[in-house]
Parts: sequence; structure tokens; C-alpha cells
Amino acid sequence: MRYIDALNLGNNLSNNIDCFILIEPGFGYLIPALQGRFKEAKIISLHIDKTFYVENKFQTDKVSVWHNTHNLSLQDFLENEIPELDASRTRIIEWRPSMKFYGEAYLKLLSQVVEFIKQADASRRTTSVFGKKWVRNFFKNITYINKTILYKQTEIPVIVTGSGPSLENEIPVIRQMQDFCLIIAASSSILALENGGIKADIIIATDGGSWALKHIYPFFRTANSMGENRLLRKHPPESAAESALAANLCAALPSQCCSLPFLILNDGSLWQNIILHELALPSVMLQQRGTVTATAVDLALALSAGNIYLAGMDLSIKGIRTHARPYEFDHLFYNSALRLSPFYSQSFIRSGLIRDGGSMDIYAAWFRNQLAVWPKRIFYLTDTSGTLKDTPSIKQDVIKKTSGFFKTVHVNDNSVNNNGADFCKRGVNALLAAMKNSEYAASLRAELMPLLFPDTAASRKPASRVLPAEGELEKAITGAAYG
Repeated sequence: MRYIDALNLGNNLSNNIDCFILIEPGFGYLIPALQGRFKEAKIISLHIDKTFYVENKFQTDKVSVWHNTHNLSLQDFLENEIPELDASRTRIIEWRPSMKFYGEAYLKLLSQVVEFIKQADASRRTTSVFGKKWVRNFFKNITYINKTILYKQTEIPVIVTGSGPSLENEIPVIRQMQDFCLIIAASSSILALENGGIKADIIIATDGGSWALKHIYPFFRTANSMGENRLLRKHPPESAAESALAANLCAALPSQCCSLPFLILNDGSLWQNIILHELALPSVMLQQRGTVTATAVDLALALSAGNIYLAGMDLSIKGIRTHARPYEFDHLFYNSALRLSPFYSQSFIRSGLIRDGGSMDIYAAWFRNQLAVWPKRIFYLTDTSGTLKDTPSIKQDVIKKTSGFFKTVHVNDNSVNNNGADFCKRGVNALLAAMKNSEYAASLRAELMPLLFPDTAASRKPASRVLPAEGELEKAITGAAYG
């Protein structure tokens, strides 16, 4: 108890802490002391190994325990236990005797928890800003769906491309491999790939901001100006299938996407599942990530049991170059260049702002942690000189045939100006009906309130919080769908 007092945490009446994360608390004698003072707080006890772990000791519905032999990774465990983390209302409590005992292993666990909190809090703040837009995007995007993709897992190698500067050096390597690999391209890398004569099999988009639209437009401009013969010249006829769009339906998508087959990315939330089930739309369930490149790797793991090669995933700023060229936003700097503010000066300022923003560091730390737990078949495609690394050989005896594991299905005879509104209406009605069902109501409110009423998120408990009136959530859903 004296140790808890020394931490100056306040007390239960101040109601300022939602969650405690204990770093290797030994036999866990801190837990009852915290429970006595913070009766409503969640307590997560993280053990490095089973040396001091005692099964079921102090465990209740408010106390969760993880150790290194747990069936979930630390990242997945924390995401399940505190999905709506608020860093300002979360406290890490260290147990210094454990640090002396475990040394580097203790520091590694602490570092992983700190990085998780940074990532989760950034995600929460993004949700508070973009939540309403995500819901609006979802209902708008289901009106664009005419075709969906059914898939079966293959063993074909996969190349996942981001838009980091290193992609420029890797283009020649990807061009040599493209007939033997499935290419999943982040939407921001499309322009560089197309300029290098490479057609992506799957374009992936997850960003809800309107600026993300500008990354997808080049695909349609290139396709319209060059025609399908472009693909036939580059690929054997059997591999000249149309590109598919892998998209979280909360992403910002242009109306031209109605011409593409969708591979719907489902984040597993109940509200999305209810709508997708009502509309009989197949999807692939992937955990929500803070960056599209991480989601792209998850998708690659779902689609193929083969090796996965990462290209253009620098996750760092080197010099003044922030992205591979050509890049859709570069024209903004070229057009605004002046004698006293030349392009290179603007690029220098831009790279500094991105570096100082900290998001790159968060993503890089996440990738470092994930590479340790992902299957040992994920490789960086090239070294810094742009030459193929000494990775397992790629079978080149069979030409890629996407028709072998992708099947395009027409799900709705609609277009933006035809039956799309009816498609949307069915989804809204299914969601509103589910909210009247006592089996689903509480879970749906917990998911939708932070999106549509961010100031009332369950993880934030200020005394002045004002909850929406009865029926306001239903009105907000209808407004997002038809507004």
C-alpha cells in the first residue's frame, strides 16, 4: 500500500484512471491494493514468464493476466482487453524488483507496452475526429458495390507495396517478378507502379480522409487512357484479369470504384457484420490497423500461404524525400514553387513536419514488434541498393493465374443512379432493427457511440458528460446514411 501511495495516483473518488497496466508485478500483491482504491478501474497484469505467475490468483472480470505462453500475442491481448484506450486515463505501474531480476526482458516488455499505448491513443484520437465520416463513407460505399471477390487461399508469393522512396529502386525487381506473384498495392503506390509498367492485382484503400481519393484517381485515368490492351501487352492473356479493390468500406472511395470488383475488408465490428450479412456481401475479416501497409500485410497472410515480400515500406524519412516518385501530391508543391520558396525548400519543410509528427516512429515500432510474431516468411524485397535479397527462391515455372483463386460475383444489379439507394436502405433498416434487439443493443451502442458521439466515448468519464437523448443515436445513423 505504501508503494501505491508513493505513486501519487489519487483515489477512486477522483475517477481519473480507467486502466492500470502492471509490468511484471511478481506475485501480484499490488492488485488488491489497487482494487481497494480504484474499484471501477481495469487492471492488466503482464508477466514475462511463469516464474511468478500464479493461475487464477486475483483474477476477476476487472483483472486480466498475460504471460509469454498465452495463446495471444501481447499486441492482440492488449487490443482485446482495452479496445478504447485513452492514454490520459491509463497508467503503467512498474515493479522495480522485477526489473533487477529480468533485466533486458523487462525493458523489452515495458517498451512494447509504451508503443502500444502510443498507437492505441493515436487511433482513439483519429476515431474522435473521423468517426462520423467513417460511418457516412460506409453507407455511401455500399452503393458502389456491383461485384465482389470470392477467394481461396493460394501458395503464390505476394508482393506488398507501400509508397516509400525505396520503391523507386525496387520497381525493376517487381517488374521481373510480377507474372509470378500476387501484387497488393497501397493506393498511394499506384502511380509509381503504373509509371514503372506494373499492374497491381489488388489495390488496397483504408484511409477515411478525402485526400485519399487522389491516390485512387490515377488508376482510373491510366486505365481509361491506355485501355485493356495495355495489360495484354504486359502479361500473358490468362493473367490479364482486372484489378480488384480491397477496401474497408469506411474508407474514402471515388464513385468510379463501382466498376471494380470489391474485396471487402471487415474489421469485425458487429454493426458492420449485421449490414454485410443483410446484403449478403462476402468479406475478409482483418483487424483494424493504423496504417494501410500493415493491413495490406494482414491481407497477404489471409490470401496466400506463400512468401510475402515488402517493397516501399521505409517507415522513416531519409533526406527530403518522403515518397516514391511520381507521387500524386507532388504537383501541389511544383505548382506552388516560387523563387523564394522553391520546390526543394518546401520538400525539406514537409519532410521535417512528417518526421516530427511521430506517426512514422509509431508505425515502425509496430512493424518491428509484428515481424517477431508474424510467420517466418515475410521478407523485405531488396536491400538499400535495390537488388533482390538472398530470400527463398520464387517459383517461375507457372504463370500467375488470378482466375484460379479469385472469382468475381455480381451481387447487386445497381449503379450509383439506379438501385444503390435501395441497397443502402436495406442496410440501415437491418442495423436499426438490430438495435431494438436486446441481444445486440448494448454492443451496437458501445461501437457506434464513440464514432457518432465522440465526446461520450465509454473510455472517457468526466462528470460533465452529457449523453444523447433517447433515439438520438438512431437519428445519427439515419443522418449519416442519407445526409
